[in-house]
Formats: sequence, C-alpha cells, structure tokens
Amino acid sequence: MTVPAAIDLSAYLAQQEKKSLLRFLTCGSVDDGKSTLIGRLLYDSKLLFDDHLAALKKDSRKHGTTGGDIDFALLVDGLEAEREQGITIDVAYRFFATDRRKFIVADTPGHEQYTRNMATGASNSELAVILIDARKGVLTQTRRHAYIASLLGIRHVVLAVNKIDLVAFSQTTFEAIVAEFRDFAARLGFQSLVSIPISARFGDNVIALSARTPWYRGPALLDHLETVDVETALADKPFRMPVQWVNRPNLDFRGYSGTIVGGRIRAGDSIVVAKSGRASKVSRIVTMDGDLDEAVAGEAVTLTLADEIDISRGDLLASPTARPEVSDQFAAHILWMAEEEMLPGRQYLMKIGARTVPVSISELKHKVDVNTLEHLAGKTLHLNEVGYSNIYAAQPIAFDSYGENRDTGGFILIDRFTNGTVAAGMIDFGLRRATNVHWQALDINKNARSELKGQKPAVLWFTGLSGSGKSTIANLVEKTLFAQGRHTYLLDGDNVRHGLNKDLGFTDADRVENIRRVAETARLFADAGLIVLVSFISPFRSERRMARDLLPPGEFIEVFVDTPLEVCMQRDPKGLYQKARTGEIRNFTGIDSPYEPPENAEITLHTTEATPDQLAQQIVEWLRARTIVP
Repeated sequence: MTVPAAIDLSAYLAQQEKKSLLRFLTCGSVDDGKSTLIGRLLYDSKLLFDDHLAALKKDSRKHGTTGGDIDFALLVDGLEAEREQGITIDVAYRFFATDRRKFIVADTPGHEQYTRNMATGASNSELAVILIDARKGVLTQTRRHAYIASLLGIRHVVLAVNKIDLVAFSQTTFEAIVAEFRDFAARLGFQSLVSIPISARFGDNVIALSARTPWYRGPALLDHLETVDVETALADKPFRMPVQWVNRPNLDFRGYSGTIVGGRIRAGDSIVVAKSGRASKVSRIVTMDGDLDEAVAGEAVTLTLADEIDISRGDLLASPTARPEVSDQFAAHILWMAEEEMLPGRQYLMKIGARTVPVSISELKHKVDVNTLEHLAGKTLHLNEVGYSNIYAAQPIAFDSYGENRDTGGFILIDRFTNGTVAAGMIDFGLRRATNVHWQALDINKNARSELKGQKPAVLWFTGLSGSGKSTIANLVEKTLFAQGRHTYLLDGDNVRHGLNKDLGFTDADRVENIRRVAETARLFADAGLIVLVSFISPFRSERRMARDLLPPGEFIEVFVDTPLEVCMQRDPKGLYQKARTGEIRNFTGIDSPYEPPENAEITLHTTEATPDQLAQQIVEWLRARTIVP
C-alpha cells in the first residue's frame, strides 16, 4: 500500500517542519571532553548509521584515546591534525534531531590559540554548554569562553562538570566547582545557568539521569536542551533588512534582496533607508515560491517598492518608526584575533552586514582581564585579548546596539593588505560627538588658494630608513621650489617630535599615531594650497596608505628614498644604529622594528647612484612634468 506510506511521509515532514531549532555550542578548556560529549549525544540518541558506527570503531582502534572503548570524540574531530593530537582545531557543526526538537551544535576548540574559532561558533548560537574537567576545576580558558559567550549575546548556559567519574562522582567536588563558576558568572548577565554533573565517556546524565549520582536532582543534559526556552523574539523587534543584492533582471523589475534580521514586513508597509532617510512603501514581497502577504525575521525575500529611490548593496532597510542609529563613530567591544597586535590609528576594513567601510580604532578605552573582569589600562590588544574601544568610520553607517540585534550590531575587522580577519566586534552605542559636528561651508576653498599661488597643492611623502637621506633631499627640493617662488612647507620627523608629537614614543602603536597626526596636518597644509614635503621614516605601508586616502587622487606623491641598510648604517649621522645594536635604543627601524618598503611609489630615488642635488632636481622635474609647478 503506497498511499498510506505517502501520507505518513507527509505527516512526518510536516511534524519535522514544526519543530523548534536550537543552535548551541560546546566550549571550555582543552581536553575537557567537548567532542566526546557531542559524540555521546549522537550515539545514545540512536542517530548514527551503521556505516558511521563501523567507521568510528575502526578509527577508535587507530586514533582513539580510550583503550578498547569507542572514542566518541572522533565523530567530530575530522581533521587529521585533530586526530593525531587529540584536540579540536576547527569548528565542527553537526545537525541532529530528537522527537521534541532539532539541533545544530558547534564543537569549538579549547586551545587559547584557537579562541577565534570559538567566537565564530558562539556568534550563531543561542546556548552554550561550557565543559569543566572535574579534576581541574574552573580554568582561565573556562572564564575566557564564558565571557566571550556573554559578549556575543548568549544568555543561556549549561555548566557541564565532565569526568565526574574520575573524582568518584563526588558531590562535594561538583558543588565547589559550581559555586566558583557561579560567582564569576554573576556579572555576565546570563538569563539561565543550569549545572549538570556528567561523564561524557560513559553517558552519565547525558541522555538520562545516572544512578551513580543519586544526589543530583536536576535534568539530564538532553532533556534540558529539548525544553529550554531560548526564543529571541526577533520577529517582535523593529524591522531590519540589509540589502544584499539589487535584483534587476529586466527594465520592468527592480527589487531589493536580503534576509530579514529583525521584525516583520507586509505589503503596503512603510520602510525607510536608514542612512539616507529616504522613505517608500513595500509593493510586493517576492520569493521563489510566489509573493507573500507577510515576511518575518529569518526569511530571505525580495522587496519591491512603490517609489524609485536610491538603494544599493549594503544599505539597511528599516521601520520608519524605529530607525537604527546612524553615526561615523561608536563604542564597541573588540575580540582581537590576529597574531599582529591591534594598533589604534591604523586603518582596517569593517564588514557589518553587507557593507564594508574603512575604519580606525581611535582609542582603546580599556582591556578586560578575563579572570577577574577588571578593566585594565592599555594602548594595544594582542591575540585573544578583549577590549573596549572607540571606532571612527570613514563614512556614517547604520546600526543597532549588539544587545538589541546581533546582525545589525556585530561586525568583523579585516586587514587591508592581507584580507585576513583580525577582530570581531560588538557595537555598544554611537558617539554623539560625531553626528553633532558638521562641516562648515567656506567661501575660500583649496582651488582658490592654489590658483592665487600659481601652483597645484601636493604632498610629497618622503619615506625610507633612518640615514637614507630623506631630510637632506627634501630640504634641497624645498630650497629649489622656494627660489622659484613656490609656496611650500616641510614637515620633518625629528622636528615634529619636539612639538606636535612630543608625547609619543617609538612603539608600533606610537608610530601609527605619529603618522596619523602628521598626515592630518599635511592635509590641512595642502588645503591651504601649499606643496607639502613630509620627511618621515613612516615604516608601515598601512599608515602611508591611510595618508594617501586622506587626499584626492594625484595629490599624494610617495617618494621612496631607497638606500640599503648597510649604507645607512655606515653613514649613521646621529649614531643611532650603533645605539640600537647595543640595546641602548629599542624599537629602531631596520634593527628590531620592521620597515615595509613601498610597492608602487610614484618616485623612487637610488641614493647610491646620484648625489642629493641630482636627486632633488629629479623631483622638481617630475613636478614640472605633471604641471604641479609651472
């Protein structure tokens, strides 16, 4: 009888569709049993096929760490390096379902080195299972993962005290660990915290309550996961939809496609483009399966509007009665994920939703001690450190606080040169100082000033090692231009440090701030119509790129004074290299601090092939050939 089977299948599919979905992660310190716990959940829930089980038994004999028993960790530790070392490196996602609920679980690594991967898993989870080895108790990494889970908006936590069998199922040990963790977690704002003693290897209190812990009166882990209420009610929040694609298949159709990340929308509802403020009404809600009367958070749709308004990828559509903030400065928590330290003032790319904009961290307010949650003073962030910072964006962006909406308040920072992700961030609030200050319209502008002087404004940015001859050549160029009646100004690295930058040292962070200030100053002089000569080592490409981006195309001229290190050390006019080599001077470029030579400088000067006067004349001729000077 095929008909009943078809009816049963339809009923089954309908039942599955109505089940709620819980996304959760397992985290904690290394070797606390996270992968083993997930493997045990899958095994005891009868969710493994026979071929999977056979492969697991085979792998357990080859890679297992449990003697002759099945090593359940191998179900999710799929990388060869993970199996060889017995650790989790990458985030492993597994889907499974019970009669009551569907689950997506992220198995995240415990090693501090892979904290960034743990944050990735937490960013999409609603509940965290934090494992603790009953023999070791609460560790630094336990606290770090709990704090990161809190930062990333997780409000429900299970404290799974694992390997309880290795402490003889001791109630005293369990209660001591729970008390210590609860004391720490009291400041993290978790909505629920359930503590369960478990043995992931043997299944105690994982699927069902264990007779070996008669003193425990709480739920088994799976029972709690099936019943915990983690509904975020995104559909009840204000409407938000980042535009991922402007859908224009023909001249008669223009739609705006994206996934709704908050609220609901109906045909006929008013919407507004958050950044520009332009308003319209929704004409249709289009999907592959036909038009909808209403769409809610989590659904991917295409909206057509009643009016032709300017909307592009990255714009945020919102409810006109509950608009998001729009600002170019905001405060945010940052989890630093890169080996190279975070440097305030350096430009990064921020990706928020479908929008990518250049930003810089203008100030690190404090770092966070993950053990005590104390606020610590600091200028930079290193790998896996968490800080609270002010961030400046090159243009205003629309956002909500991360606590209100994880999709419109969360972002990542990207290195502009390597394209690697260096940080994850959570916006707290906008800084009003940015939106209350507007550009003042001036009657006399840059063009008027430069025409009066009979020249074009430009910034000649001389970069090279100490002793390369930058200042000498820049000085000769200015003398030549001055003699020709040109209007110039020379900013020299040593001279500026006696005034504008006298508060800065020579750490990487201070070097970045040094160049940021000088670049802004050079921009003001160029706005006055001057030819500005900047002579700074400026060792980092990123900061020279930042200076270039401050000026219109063609006004920034990078001059690479290319002198080999050996020649600079032989010249050593100030005796600095000798002091650096003996340790008297630290963070000296070329010795114990790197120099990143330009890759595409407008002018490259080889000082071993010509005299300073000849090189200066080359620059003047270059300026004349491009009509910067007549």
